Amino acid sequence: MDAEAMMRRYADSAAGICIRPITDEDTPLVVKWRNNEAVRSRFIYREPFTAEGHTKWLRNYVDTGKVIQTIVCEIEGGRPLGSVFLRDVDRTHSKAEYGIFLGEDDARGRGIGTAAAKLMLRYAFEEAGLHRVYLRVLADNVPAIRSYEKAGFVKEAYLRESVFLDGVYRDVILMSVLEEEWREENKVE
Repeated sequence: MDAEAMMRRYADSAAGICIRPITDEDTPLVVKWRNNEAVRSRFIYREPFTAEGHTKWLRNYVDTGKVIQTIVCEIEGGRPLGSVFLRDVDRTHSKAEYGIFLGEDDARGRGIGTAAAKLMLRYAFEEAGLHRVYLRVLADNVPAIRSYEKAGFVKEAYLRESVFLDGVYRDVILMSVLEEEWREENKVE
């Protein structure tokens, strides 16, 4: 699906956003966003991002279909706000891991993350043919957990002291949404 078609089909006018495929031209923004402390501190993977590393990611994962990555943009003017993606796409078991980061500070706390999650879930189930989308979130990231729940994710596991970050073991929550749950919630046949 080309960028224009995706932006028309996967848009939320109430939130004022749409998603489009990521391109090489997005690399400087993605590097800036992922190195932003407000974004980086919420990720389990916290290594500094570089243009070279991101380009390698695009070639090895996005271009090969192991990752479906999009850019979240404002409908009015097209300003990029962040990225939403499905990684580790497993065609055998029809599942993938969901991820998001809103890199522009003014994009957070306005419901854009929830709207973007809903758009990506719709893409996952309607276009990518997935059965299950899951995520991992740090247990103390309450705003993200609330956003994920609003988008349709349900908690399915609590992993105590699962990751070691900043010199401390941290708990992780696993959440998921199944295609049939999504279809029922969104009244899609």
